[in-house]
Amino acid sequence: MAATSKDRKMDTFKEKILDKLSEAYPSPRSELDFTNPLECLIATMLSAQCTDQRVNLVTKDLFDEFKSPEDYLVLDNHELEERIKSCNYYKTKSKHILETCKILHLKYNGEVPNTRSGLMELPGVGRKTANVVLSNAFGTPAIAVDTHVFRVANRLGIVKAENVTETEKQLMDAIPEEKWSDAHHWLILHGRRICKARKPLCEKCSVTNWCKYFKNQIMGDKV
Repeated sequence: MAATSKDRKMDTFKEKILDKLSEAYPSPRSELDFTNPLECLIATMLSAQCTDQRVNLVTKDLFDEFKSPEDYLVLDNHELEERIKSCNYYKTKSKHILETCKILHLKYNGEVPNTRSGLMELPGVGRKTANVVLSNAFGTPAIAVDTHVFRVANRLGIVKAENVTETEKQLMDAIPEEKWSDAHHWLILHGRRICKARKPLCEKCSVTNWCKYFKNQIMGDKV
């Protein structure tokens, strides 16, 4: 079925936003520090409800000492808790990391699975974490929807969704697959730098000309 003029206009609107975000955040990458899939997985698990900066402080020493799932398995829960206790929910995260390392050791020969289904079988790994690992550790196109992606994508009007699952689906429909991973980072970085939750810095934003939130909430629909 041929696209209507309304569909083509919407495609252009989204393309302009993505083009501007790509200019604002060239060569985007995760702000978590890691060098391999295991480190990416553990850092992402630690990052839930915690800043990347805090996680990087914790993992700097952790990753220097522990290189494989088997290395972590010499620790008990209390010992790992002590090493990650500055991260929120460190008790639960410690439990999940050790359980995950045991599965990686027993089922995957110490390797991190490179499929979404395999990753989501691991304790504490949901779809968002799986998508982050697929994208950043394995180069598989994916869009992980965290609070920043959910907020920015809906504010800009790229999607109109009530939950993260629908947001991911609409973003995948709206954005070419080869741009999924970069778009994920563009939206996160824009949410951290400009489109903040409580007080977005609209005066510094490069996409206000196309932003639904700016048009409706800031300018009172006068633009």
